[in-house]
Amino acid sequence: MGALARLAACAALAAAAAGPAGAAGPKLLPADEAFRLSARALDAKNLEIRFDVADGYYLYRDKLKFAVEPAAAGPGTPALPPGKVIEDEFFGRVSTYRGPVVIRLPLAAGQPGGTVALTVESQGCADAGVCYPPQQQRLALPLPAAGAGPTAPVEASPPKKSYFN
Repeated sequence: MGALARLAACAALAAAAAGPAGAAGPKLLPADEAFRLSARALDAKNLEIRFDVADGYYLYRDKLKFAVEPAAAGPGTPALPPGKVIEDEFFGRVSTYRGPVVIRLPLAAGQPGGTVALTVESQGCADAGVCYPPQQQRLALPLPAAGAGPTAPVEASPPKKSYFN
C-alpha cells in the first residue's frame, strides 16, 4: 500500500504542476524552493546542513540520507533534531520538520583545505495533500584550512537572478 500511496501522490503532484491554465487547485512551489537546501563546513571534520522549509510544507525526517565523496572522508551518523510526530495520510505515523532545520554531519577523515561532495536525499509534502517524489541534491563543499573558521554556505539551488537586477 505504501508504494501505491506514493505513486498516487506523485501523480497528484504532476497533475497539479501540469494542469490547464486557470484550473482550480493549489499552486505548488518547485521542490527546490519548498525545501531549500544549503550546507557549509564548520571545520574539516563537521558539516552543517540546513533546510529552510517553506510555509505550508513539511519534510520527512526518516527520508533524509547523506553521502560524502571521497568515500575516505566517510560521513558519520548525522545529528538530526527530533522533529514533530504527525499521522501522515501517505506514510502513517512519522516525524516531520517545518521551518528551518539544522543538521550536523561529522566526517571521519576530512582533509583541511580539501573539498567534499555532499549528496543529500530528502522527501516532503505540501499541506495541500500533495507529496513530492524523493529529491537528490549534490553540493561541492570546500573544507577550511586547519585553524580557519567555517566556510560560507553553499546553496544546492541558488536563487535565479532576475533580468531586472
